[in-house]
Amino acid sequence: MSKKKLELESMSLDDLWSLHEKISAILTDRIKAEKQELEKRLAVLDRGVGAIVQPGEAQLSDAKRRRKYPRVLPKYRNPQTSETWSGRGKLPRWLVAAKKSGRKIEEFRI
Repeated sequence: MSKKKLELESMSLDDLWSLHEKISAILTDRIKAEKQELEKRLAVLDRGVGAIVQPGEAQLSDAKRRRKYPRVLPKYRNPQTSETWSGRGKLPRWLVAAKKSGRKIEEFRI
């Protein structure tokens, strides 16, 4: 190792610069080849489900690809706070508390 270090230290500036350019070119080629190999592997893993996004291309998020659902009108109302619930998803806390106290869900129907 020290022999190679001595060889590099004894080289002229022009020789060191040309060595640097050769190494940079080799590294650039190897990085490009590695990137292409990784893109091929990614394409195989995707199996056509998604396209490979090229640099500078915008990728659509899942939220933009989702189908837009129509607005659902509320079906239940909290008489104290006027909060509403459409009947979809989890029961709101106010309705859970009312059910625990013995009231029925139909009492809150709009």
